[in-house]
Amino acid sequence: MGEIAAGPLLGKIDTPDDLKGLDKAQLQQVCDELRQFIIDCVSVHGGHFGASLGVVELTVALHYVFATPYDQLVWDVGHQAYGHKILTGRRKVFHTNRKYGGLSGFPKRGESVYDAFGVGHSSTSISAALGMAIASRLKGELER
Repeated sequence: MGEIAAGPLLGKIDTPDDLKGLDKAQLQQVCDELRQFIIDCVSVHGGHFGASLGVVELTVALHYVFATPYDQLVWDVGHQAYGHKILTGRRKVFHTNRKYGGLSGFPKRGESVYDAFGVGHSSTSISAALGMAIASRLKGELER
């Protein structure tokens, strides 16, 4: 079994810029469709439910408000990033998540410019984000 069908709004989102083109009133529907897409895909192809389902609204809000990938998102647990991966151009291949030759189950810098940090399990995000913030400050990127 291959690609999982997305809802009417989610099916039109390939980048965060597509998401930003929606009205704020449509964001709850995007969240509902994203949550259902994750459930449908993971229930067939495997993966982790809890972490990503728990941050669907946060993921949509972050990509709607911030200028990703310039504004870098750092996830505490890699499995939180399923929605992030789907909203950043990997929806059509998300069914390959955690499969040989497919998408990584975690954010992976070589996989997408939207993956700022290759997080696996918890407790590395604070030090990574602090390092990124200090680097931005040293480069004079004070608005980042």
